[in-house]
Amino acid sequence: MPFLGQDWRSPGQSWVKTEEGWKKTTADDKDDNVLVDSYCENFNNKENECLDKGGIEVFHQEKEAFNQDNLLLLSQGYEMAAKKRKKDLMNNNTKVPYFHMEKWIYVHKGSTKERHGYCTLGEAFNRLDFCSAIKDTRRFNYVVRLLELIAKSKLPSLSGVAQKNYMNILERVVQKVLDDQQNVRPIKELLQTLYLSLCSLVQDMGKSVLVGNINTWVHRMENILQWQQQLDNIQINRPTSKGMTLSDLPASLQLNIMQRLSDGRDLVSLGQVTPDLGVLSEDRLLWKRLCQHHFTDRQIRKRLMVSEKGHLEWKKMYFKLIRCYPRREQYCETLHFCTHCHILFWKDTKHPCTANNPESCTVSLSPQDFIALFNY
Repeated sequence: MPFLGQDWRSPGQSWVKTEEGWKKTTADDKDDNVLVDSYCENFNNKENECLDKGGIEVFHQEKEAFNQDNLLLLSQGYEMAAKKRKKDLMNNNTKVPYFHMEKWIYVHKGSTKERHGYCTLGEAFNRLDFCSAIKDTRRFNYVVRLLELIAKSKLPSLSGVAQKNYMNILERVVQKVLDDQQNVRPIKELLQTLYLSLCSLVQDMGKSVLVGNINTWVHRMENILQWQQQLDNIQINRPTSKGMTLSDLPASLQLNIMQRLSDGRDLVSLGQVTPDLGVLSEDRLLWKRLCQHHFTDRQIRKRLMVSEKGHLEWKKMYFKLIRCYPRREQYCETLHFCTHCHILFWKDTKHPCTANNPESCTVSLSPQDFIALFNY
């Protein structure tokens, strides 16, 4: 029984009357019914042919051979239909972000004979392999910084697909932190920045700023709050092996390890572990090197703080400087831009460069430079 829907161009729905009532047939059921009907029709034709030949024994022999051949085909048909239903179910339930095969993108800001339009931030975000980059320790902090910059000012410029990939990558970043129990604080700050940006865009600036339904963004904000709760409840597991710890090392080695920390908050947290580490974390030379690493001499001279004994308070100066100036950013690996062919790529990705010396045309991009490429 056909049932016409609201769209007059649709073929409608097929219903079959059963003992329990009317049941709507799906495409897979139609395929199965076609197989059964074909089998019955072929069997009836075979029966009439054998009876015409004049022998019931001939009919039984032909019937047995016919059943062996056609039931095998029928079972294969059912098996194929079952595989198709299973594949469709997996495709509907699996959440896989869409990525291109190429790990580079041509950045063009105007129309040419070969290319029309311009490259957007969302397109670049989809084409570059950020999903694999978060698994690399050298690229992790770079990608996190990019996500933070996009959350601050570039959310309205993302398309629907770019938004989906952004949230999927963010979810994988949170899951990686929960599994590895590392880089907890930067991800907390990223989620907090993203949540505050969404609150201002949704409530203050109106619904038309962000691409997509407002309910979708509300659901994403709920996911962000859930991720923040998971990060707040994380508990660092202590190693079970009774090997050498940081406290067992000589004081000179402990101080050498502290000099490798680039964030003063990490240095303060490390000093709260044991009293001995607390004494080492107050070393004036340690904080002096930290200030000189992140800030220029001119910035330091503007924020000088002297103690009663006439010594410079490098620790207090550091926390005062980070409130006034941005800290120096260093990354093990960044995105690169080819000035000859205008292609954005990762360093280990071979892009189709036509220059005689491609290395001389390659420029390393900071996260701010990456965002600046798409400021039109």
